[in-house]
Amino acid sequence: ARASRAANDALSPRTKRMSLVMSLEARATRALTVRARRSANGSGTVGAVGPLARRATRATRDGKKRGDIITTAASASGPLAEIKEKYPQLETVFYFAAWYFLNVQFNIINKTIYNYFPYPWFVSCVHLIVGLFIMAFFWGTKLVEYEQPDKEFLKALSLPAFLHAFGHCLTNVSFAAVAVSFTHTVKTLEPVFTSIGSYLVAGTVYPLPVYLSLLPVIAGVAIASATELSFTWLGFLTAMSSNIAFSARAIFSKKLMSKMSPLNLYNWVTIVALLFCLPFAVYFEGATLSAGISKAIAVKGKTEFLMALASVGFYYHMYNQVAYQALGKVAPVTHAVGNVGKRIFVIGFSILAFGNKISTQTLVGSAIAIVGAGLYGVMKGKYADESKK
Repeated sequence: ARASRAANDALSPRTKRMSLVMSLEARATRALTVRARRSANGSGTVGAVGPLARRATRATRDGKKRGDIITTAASASGPLAEIKEKYPQLETVFYFAAWYFLNVQFNIINKTIYNYFPYPWFVSCVHLIVGLFIMAFFWGTKLVEYEQPDKEFLKALSLPAFLHAFGHCLTNVSFAAVAVSFTHTVKTLEPVFTSIGSYLVAGTVYPLPVYLSLLPVIAGVAIASATELSFTWLGFLTAMSSNIAFSARAIFSKKLMSKMSPLNLYNWVTIVALLFCLPFAVYFEGATLSAGISKAIAVKGKTEFLMALASVGFYYHMYNQVAYQALGKVAPVTHAVGNVGKRIFVIGFSILAFGNKISTQTLVGSAIAIVGAGLYGVMKGKYADESKK
């Protein structure tokens, strides 16, 4: 030992430093090797640091749905992680419950605003503007992995974004003109236009039972419209036009889905759609908007009015985002049936919230249309699964 200490003392300071560096590098190499083995054995890399951890994290993300909201509490060890592992179906139930709750809240607050501030083009822009702040938060906190689009992607995105903007604004015009329940009944016709558009654009032909399942939807909307007490042609035609716009958006967005995760695609569609919505708002409502805002503030007060706009924008963006999360957790058929259930909740709660009078014939027609939409989702999913076998 004395000889070793003497030899060490005889070394130059430079040699000592080199020896220390080599020792640290060896330790780092051993640590990375251990982490790599743990990753290979499925033990995870939570809390790891450095290039290896980043690569492992990326690999883990790629194995899941890209663009999902990554909740630290759920991925870390602890009671929440144990519950999630033991009862994985609870996460799906949570997404569906949140989807329904957020959608009901959005529809009620949205219609309440239109009762004293009938400016749907402007409010549509507010929905998207609030969404910008929410997506900036998720990107900034890394809860959603940011994906940068290139120029070609943005160019291809322009048409779906325009259709999204147009469909979104027209839906809100319908909400402002007629009862929420009636707008949602008319919007059950969206699959009809999607089927027609898919054939015209992509030549997609579905089996006959899929098309037959659309007949109850068409009949139900016709029955409901005939005796709808709040019926106006403006509300009906804008809801129908929004169906066409959203159906076309779904068709032209399919190619983009393979290039970017659904949540990031929705975020970028929101950004570009806002640029299209603003000119519409200025053209249709710009001349009277200032007077409308002053009147709304006089009725509700400045704070309450601004809080209503902020909250309706929050609920709009979050229900769409959670809907994407729900879609990632279940099969498309289950999601389609869940969407039908969502409309039932929205129609039911809107009638209770606003006390809208509804005729028996309208109620029956709405029920037929909703059941038909659910049947369409089931039939389409059934034949899609059979084609994969």
